[in-house]
This record gives sequence, structure tokens and C-alpha cells, in this order.
Amino acid sequence: MVVSEIKSPLNVSETPGGCSSSSVHRKELSVFFIESDNRRLALGRGYTGGTTPVNIHGKPIANLSKTGGWIAALFIFGNEMAERMAYFGLSVNMVAFMFYVMHRPFESSSNAVNNFLGISQASSVLGGFLADAYLGRYWTIAIFTTMYLVGLIGITLGASLKMFVPDQSNCDQLSLLLGNCQPAKSWQMLYLYTVLYITGFGAAGIRPCVSSFGADQFDEKSKDYKSHLDRFFNFFYLSVTLGAIIAFTLVVYVQMEHGWGMAFGTLAIAMAISNALFFAGTPLYRHRLPGGSPLTRVAQVLVAAFRKRGAAFTSSEFIGLYEVPGSKSAINGSRKIPHTGDFRWLDKAALQLKEDGLEPSPWKLCTVTQVEEVKILIRLIPIPACTIMLSLVLTEYLTLSVQQAYTLNTHIQHLKLPVTCMPVFPGLSIFLILSLYYSVFVPITRRITGNPHGASQLQRVGIGLAVSIISVAWAGLFENYRRHYAIQHGFEFNFLTQMPDLTAYWLLIQYCLIGIAEVFCIVGLLEFLYEEAPDAMKSIGSAYAALAGGLGCFAATILNNIVKAATRNSDGNSWLSQNINTGRFDCLYWLLTLLSLLNFCVFLWSAHRYKYRAIETEEDKSRASL
Repeated sequence: MVVSEIKSPLNVSETPGGCSSSSVHRKELSVFFIESDNRRLALGRGYTGGTTPVNIHGKPIANLSKTGGWIAALFIFGNEMAERMAYFGLSVNMVAFMFYVMHRPFESSSNAVNNFLGISQASSVLGGFLADAYLGRYWTIAIFTTMYLVGLIGITLGASLKMFVPDQSNCDQLSLLLGNCQPAKSWQMLYLYTVLYITGFGAAGIRPCVSSFGADQFDEKSKDYKSHLDRFFNFFYLSVTLGAIIAFTLVVYVQMEHGWGMAFGTLAIAMAISNALFFAGTPLYRHRLPGGSPLTRVAQVLVAAFRKRGAAFTSSEFIGLYEVPGSKSAINGSRKIPHTGDFRWLDKAALQLKEDGLEPSPWKLCTVTQVEEVKILIRLIPIPACTIMLSLVLTEYLTLSVQQAYTLNTHIQHLKLPVTCMPVFPGLSIFLILSLYYSVFVPITRRITGNPHGASQLQRVGIGLAVSIISVAWAGLFENYRRHYAIQHGFEFNFLTQMPDLTAYWLLIQYCLIGIAEVFCIVGLLEFLYEEAPDAMKSIGSAYAALAGGLGCFAATILNNIVKAATRNSDGNSWLSQNINTGRFDCLYWLLTLLSLLNFCVFLWSAHRYKYRAIETEEDKSRASL
């Protein structure tokens, strides 16, 4: 490894002791720093250490063996499973609730739910910010999971009490289709949207913190740390999958047998139980100290770099790149980060000039570690951005595939499967893949890649994106066949009538493929972001994944609106007509296939260019302390 000091361009004169006076002066000003060429590419990435865990009172834990580990992680898994159960339970039922009960048009109901899903995920950045800056991950989860429960209770009351819904008399299926049912009053919709978005903002505080908080429970100094972290993220997503499976089966069954109030009440009860379990595990948890406002630190770097944009690294006023002395950084909960050569314009923020003095303002001079935090956040952006397309496809599947299933035979011999249960099959495929991951996938891919863990994090994300292309391409092929079959057999205008000779289980191919894509892409992404994010910004890093998911939901709404406007003919029909048999869902799937293929090419380029965080070795630390 090549290691070189970032030196001042000033002439160096040797002192009798063999040290330059300039070097001593630089050390007094805390400007000595080591620039490391230790860069690791995607294949064979190792894990880095972190900071000392503390208890809930912020004190170091004397005996780590009594805290953390898999037992503590189990309490966290329960909270995430309930949150995902509620999230998917609302996503699959709320469109139908707005259409059948609140008498909203299907199109506006679908867009409203897409926007809710998007906001609940995109606002995760707020939860990640609060966790990293002020509250810590535990208290952020505690506050927002309570908010989530309040929202679910409000939704349950809204579905149970007649005063919150319009009159349901004289409203049969034909009246619904013709729009003749009494619409919901404006205050009724305001109440529904209020409690719905309370739930969404509750999820925003849970989602970016729970995976990071769970990963915090493992000892970074243990020789099995990497193995534990690998398995943790797989089991974490398994809990997500179990929550989704319960939402698509049990909650749907409760709704059909006992009504909407009981269905939403089931979600509230599950969240209440998970909250109780989460708080019961409090004595077992390991915590990380919040490192102060990450947004403030980012702003300071940008402002300082802008102020010194005209300063040159070869100037006679240049002393060096500023860093605090010792092995610890100036940021709570963060180690020092070695300097990297990219985004050199940001290095101006750490460029120390004589005019800065001995106690410069943080808005004029930042440490190298602070600058490197910003570089890492920028460097990470392209990877989660490339997963927006997968989220868009998943969002489209939640609505388009259900509409397809309404026209198909959903019987398994004498058992009729509800249409709203169809999204359970991606969950089942995820469950199967995660169960076989270590026994089947890892040994096979280990022989191909040489990676002891089968595939690196970015390779898994790439596999997921590639499989999603196959899934959406198959969806286009089958929809083209289904549409022609409907027209040829006289079902063109009977789009709510099931075709008895065409089974809905052809949809399982696209469902299972998208499930495989999701488990590879999202699990790999969560692990990648947790490992690569700065120590004091782990929740912000995890929020990147949720933000990408939210942007995918918004992108689905925008794409649908563009497609409708661009393809609407003189009869008012478009690719996304309410009558699926006269629409062209297949063309939309082909469009998604093309966009997914382009997105995959961008990902390959971004992954090839990406360089993992430099790892500071003991040699670096000893050199930095000289």
C-alpha cells in the first residue's frame, strides 16, 4: 500500500532532531494527515470496524456478552415484521377501500395510495437525520413506531364508524362502475388522508433505523462479525417477507370475512404487540451515540469549499489539509476517514491557510474526515438511484397485476384464491430464496466468483436488477397473450368477468421472478449502504434505500400520467384504460422492460466506477499519531 503525507508546499528545513520545523508546526495546528491508496473494488470487500457501543444512558457497556447479539436482534425483527405487515396490508387493501367504500375512482385511489407509499419511504431521510443527529436509532424507532400505531388506530376507527364513510345503500357494482354511488364528503377524505399520512410518517422513522439498529447489535471485533452481518441482513429481509405474506393472506381473509374495520384493526393489534416486544428488549440493546447534525456538517463543507474556491493547493499560504490530532475524529461516534483523491473541489473545505488562525470557524475550515463524509454520501448516490427502477416496477405490479388477476381464473381445484392474495407469491419466492441462499446459492456462486460469500454486495444488486428485466419482459408477453385471448373469446368489454379457461397462475412466473429480484437487490443494497455509510451517518445511508423506494412510487404515478396523456385516443381510451381488455398494459410492460434495461446499463457503469471506502490499517494509525 502506498502511503504519503499531504505536505505543505513551503520549504522544509531540517531541525537538529531530524524533524522539520514545518512538520512540527503543522502538527501543532492539527494538519498532519495520511493519504491512503488502499482502495477496494466490489469483489471481495471486507467489513470495517466501528465505534464503541454504549447503553441507553450513553455509558460504555462493561460486559458486551450480556447485550446485543441474535437475542436482541429478534426483538428488532418483530418490530420490522409488524411494520411491513401494516405497510403491505395498507398498500393492498387501501385502493380497494377507497374504491368500494369511499367511492373514489379507481385511478385516483391508485394514485393516492402510490403517493402515500412514496411519501412514507421518501420521508425516511427525515427519520435517518433525526437518528444520526440527535435522538439515536433507539429513540427514533420508539417515537415513530408509536406514531405509526396512532395512525393505524385512526384508520381502524375510520373504517369501523359509519360517520367516517359515505352512505353505502343503493351502491351495487354497476353503480360503482358508473360513478353513481354517494361520494365521500371532503371532511371524510381529509380525515382518511390525515390518519393515513400519520401512519406514513411513522414508517419514515422506523424504516431507515431498524436495519442499522439491528446491525449495531453485533460485535465488530468478533472474528464472526462478517458472517453475522451477512446473515442478519438476510434474516432481516426474511422478517420483512413474513410481514408481507401475513398481510396478503391473513389480513385479506379477515377483510373478506369480518370487514374493513377488523382488517385494519388486525394491523393495529400486530403493531401494538410488536411495540411492546421492542420496548421489552430495551435492556439488551447496544446503542451508538448520535454524531450531531449530519446536514449541518454537510452544509459546513459546502460553504467552506465555496468560500475557498479560489484558493490554490500550491499557494504559499497553504499549510495543509486540516485534521484533529490523535486517533479519534472530532465527530461523535465516528472514526477518522482516510483522505481520497476524488471530488478534489471539496478538499478546499479542509484546506488550511495561514489566515485561518489557530481556532478557525467550522464554516470556514472543516476536518478531512468531515469532507470525506460528504464525498462518501455523494459517491453512494448512483447505486441506490439505480434501484428506483425496481421500485417503480414493484409499484406497477401492485396495481396492474391485480387488475390482470380480476380477469383470470384464480381457482385451485375447489379453492378460490382472492385476487388481493396474488401478491403473496413474490413473498413466498423470497422466503424460498432466503431459505436456500446459504445452502445453494453461496456454494455455487463461490466457485464462479471466488468470493467466500458467493457474491459481493454490488454483484447481488446487479443480479436483482437483471432478474427484474426478465420478470417485466415476461409480464409483457403474458399480457399480450391474455388480451388477445379475451378479445377472441368475447370478453373484450367484460373486464370484471373471470375467463374460466385461463388461469391466473401464469402470473406466478412474473411474481416469482420479481421476488427473486427483490431479495438479491434490496438485501444487497441494505448491506452495502450500512457498510459504506460514514460511521455517524448509518441511518442516513439506510434512508437512501427507502428514499429510492419512495421515488419509485412517485415515478410510477408520473409515468402512468404521462402514458395516459400520450396514448389517449379520440374515444378516451389509453394504454391504461379502466377496461384492461381495451387498454394496452402489454405496451406499458414493454416500456418498463426498455427502461429497466437502460437502468441496468447505468448500474453496470456506476458499479464499475465505484470504489469502496478506504480502510485505515494499524500502520496508518501509527503514522497518523507521529
